[in-house]
Formats: sequence, C-alpha cells, structure tokens
Amino acid sequence: MIESTAHPPQIATEGHAPSRVRLSGAWTLDYAAHIGDALCEVPETVESIDATGVERLDSVGVLQLLRFARRHGIDLSVFTFHESHRALVSAIEDVADDRPRKKREYGVSAALARLGRAVHNNWKEALALVGFLGEAQVKLLRMFKEPARFRPTATVYHMEQVGLDAVPLVALLCFLVGAVVAFLGANILRDFGAQIFVVELVSISFLREFAVLLTAIVLAGRTASAFTAQIGAMVSREEVDAIRTLGMDPIDLLVIPRMLALLVMLPLLTFIAMVFGLLGGLTVGAYSLDIPPQQYLARMHETMELRHFLVGLAKAPVFALLISLIGCLEGLQVEGTAQSVGERTTSSVVQSISMVIVLDAFFAIWFMEMNV
Repeated sequence: MIESTAHPPQIATEGHAPSRVRLSGAWTLDYAAHIGDALCEVPETVESIDATGVERLDSVGVLQLLRFARRHGIDLSVFTFHESHRALVSAIEDVADDRPRKKREYGVSAALARLGRAVHNNWKEALALVGFLGEAQVKLLRMFKEPARFRPTATVYHMEQVGLDAVPLVALLCFLVGAVVAFLGANILRDFGAQIFVVELVSISFLREFAVLLTAIVLAGRTASAFTAQIGAMVSREEVDAIRTLGMDPIDLLVIPRMLALLVMLPLLTFIAMVFGLLGGLTVGAYSLDIPPQQYLARMHETMELRHFLVGLAKAPVFALLISLIGCLEGLQVEGTAQSVGERTTSSVVQSISMVIVLDAFFAIWFMEMNV
C-alpha cells in the first residue's frame, strides 16, 4: 500500500497588491511550526483566503487560522474551505472561545479600569432606559388609536400580583416604622418638654417622604425582580421570539400591562402606607407618650396640611414608571441562560432602589426650594 506524501503548508498570492490568497499543503500538527511561518507571509491587503487546496487539516491548523483572523480583524467568512473540512471548522469555531477567564487583576490601574468600564456600562444602561421609556410611551399612545391592543386581563392580573399581594407587607412595615419614628422623636423632644410635636413629626414625615419611599423600595425589591425574572425566563425559552414571529408586539403584551398595573397600584399602596404609618405613631402616642387618641387626632387635624399629602402622592406615579421600566427592560436584555436571568434580576433590584432614592432626594430638594 502506497502512502500519500503530504506537503508543508504553502501560501500563494495573486497580483502586485494581492487581495486573494491561496492555501495549500498539510495544515496539521506535524507542520505546526511551518504554519506560523506561512501565515507571516499573508499580506495586509488580503480580502479573501481560498483554503480549498489544503490537502490535510486538523484542529491545530483550524485554531491557527482562527487566531490569525482574530489578530488581524478578519472575519471568518472570507475563508473558503473544502467541503470535507467545513464540519471540522464549524465545530472548532463553536468551542474556540470556551476558555477559562483570566484571574482578577489587582492594583490601582486595574481598579481604575474596572471603574471606567462600570461607568461606561451604567451610561449605556441609562441611555437604554431613556430609549425604552420613549418606546413604551409611543406604544401606549398607540393603544388609544387601536384599543384592541390593550390587555385588560393581564393588567388586572398584575394589579393583583403587584398591589393586593403587597398590602400586608407594606402595611406592617410602615406601621412599625411609624412607631419607631415616634419613639425616637419622643426621646429627643422629651428634653425640651415638647412631646406633643411627635404628632407633626410622624404626620409630615410619612405624608411627604416615608410612605412613598418605603412603598417604592418594597416594590423595587419585590416587583421589579419579579418582572425581570418572568420576562427573562420567557426570553430564555424563546417565547418572546415566538411572540414576534406571530406578528405581535412584546411591548404590548409584556411591558404595558405591567407598567399600567404599577401606575395604578403604587399610589394606592402609598395611601395605605400613609394610613398605617400614622396609626403606628398614634399607637405609640397613646400607649407610651400619654397622649390620648382623641388629643392625638385633634392635633393631627389642626396641623396637617393637604399639600404634604399631595407632595407624597405626586411621587408615586414617577416611581411606579421607573420601577416597571427597569424591571421589564432588564428582563428583555436577558441573554438566554440561567446565569443571565440571575444577573439581570439582581441588576434590576439594585438599579430600581438606587434610582428611587436618588429621585426622592431630587424631589425633596426641589419641593423645598419651591416652598411646597
């Protein structure tokens, strides 16, 4: 039996400023050293590489060609392989990037590099959120022209999930915080003989700040994560792609019902939080501060102003819009793996809580400057 003799890797160029290169010979492990030398002869002006003349090709040859293409910014589509080699090339291309990650680098320069990347990524997230807000508004306005796009059943379902199921948690939390605020305020005001001013402290703080802020933070952790996990799971199961294939809009089906549900329920939950926060202060005043309930309520009626209630309630729709958009956007950005779902869910909670607190601070400063 006569064995065929393989030739070393060879490269042939065409023209004076060659844009096409032909490969020949054996691109295998036996000629690994020759492969590197041959690739050094490829001109910078190359636009296409014909590898149909390669006699033998193994994984070493394919990896060398892939690394050469990446180093020179060449797309693999410029390569033309023999029919018998395409399956090998495709298989190696799929697993070529599955390498262990580099170890975390330490030091000032590495920390600054990570900080720069984080700022850049956060800026991209902010731009994506603004764009998503505009898209959601356009789709919402479109529903007035095309009412058939509205999904009342999904909206009511999410209203129950977002609002009714959260009432016990919000009520208990605000009642306890109201009681704590009353206790702390009484300890300070006792030294001045002004315990009765605990009524104003609890009333104004809960009507303007605590009720809407605590409610928004609870829903940012509870609802934003649920939105991201639900939509992210649909993305990973390719259900969102199926919705688009059927000619339907995922924004109409998945985003707007959740957004409307939160816009309706967050102000209602804020009102419940105000009531229970005031009840917490009333309970502490009656049982610990020797302020009878009738006197406490009379003082509250005399000192409470409608503007404090309106200031707190005006923040609720803004926080609801922010939480719903962040939760839905992070869900739609899931890349299809379980790890991505977890990462996006965590990101949505962190972003929602952070943005709620930042916006509340801006609102407080603005209302103070406007003397509202």
